[in-house]
Amino acid sequence: MALRILVCVKRVPAPGARITLTADHSAIDVKNLGFTTSPHEECAVEEAIRLVERHGGEATVLTLGAAEAEEQLRYAISVGVVKAVHVSHPSLIGESDWDPQATAAALADTIASIEAADGAFDLILFGNESADAGGFQVGVRVARKLGRPIVNGIKSITVSSGDGGAVTAQRESTSGFEVYNLRLPAVLGVKEGLNLPRYPTLPGRLKSKKAEVAAIVAEPVAGGLLTESFDNAAELVVQTTMLGTGEDAAPAIVDLIERLGLL
Repeated sequence: MALRILVCVKRVPAPGARITLTADHSAIDVKNLGFTTSPHEECAVEEAIRLVERHGGEATVLTLGAAEAEEQLRYAISVGVVKAVHVSHPSLIGESDWDPQATAAALADTIASIEAADGAFDLILFGNESADAGGFQVGVRVARKLGRPIVNGIKSITVSSGDGGAVTAQRESTSGFEVYNLRLPAVLGVKEGLNLPRYPTLPGRLKSKKAEVAAIVAEPVAGGLLTESFDNAAELVVQTTMLGTGEDAAPAIVDLIERLGLL
């Protein structure tokens, strides 16, 4: 069974980077930031490529964002994705962002228009949540608007071709794994650790530079969330205290162990 798979990705600050804000706390100061694909979605891209390698078909990557987000689309092409779609709007400048409601509406409308022209996607993959906003909303909203089942938190995907096609997906629980069987077409939100994403090859990078990226302009829907301001979380301060050296440190260590209730 040849598969048509769509992966929706987002451009986010590189994980682990120190985030600084503008003076008025209205935006992230991006002067010294690197950007990448949200880590959950990197695994979604890799899984789409693996499923196509196993079953045949093609993988498409889609993002909504400013012009800079094309970098993440071309990276996905460099590791094996065939097609790329960039959804944008003049209001998306730099690292500006739409709220989940507007983002999901634009993605769902774009997906519906692509499917009307080329046929339905068998499987649509999202990251469980984005690495920056962490809203857990966009994938669910898109699936709802498209009228398809969705399960989040996925750590294993198996597609079977019998009886029209189905997908078996697993997610971790406190007692082991939950197993879901969904009829295709379906939507899944995957988590980092599902696989180990591959690195692009030199031919892949060269191919990605020449690849055509389809551009679509979407209008934001009214309503939704309004960002008031950003604030940094309080930093955890770690202090190291020397208890002494050699034999002189022994009494202090015993006192510390006693205070911790280990004696």
